[in-house]
Amino acid sequence: MKTVKALKDDVKTPTQIANDAGIRTNHISKVLKELKETGVAECINPEMRKGRIYRLTSLGDEIVEYLE
Repeated sequence: MKTVKALKDDVKTPTQIANDAGIRTNHISKVLKELKETGVAECINPEMRKGRIYRLTSLGDEIVEYLE
């Protein structure tokens, strides 16, 4: 939930998401993987090795509205 809220209305790197959500940086990759697998979030530039950027999908937008 914290990660989804951190991505609301914005695109961010995993480090930015971790800082905004209050989650340890080494844990955020697992959370982002789960969100991608469930269709809640997506990586905009998956070809990049570093500096990947994530955003919510339309499903993620619906979920964040429900959480508020």
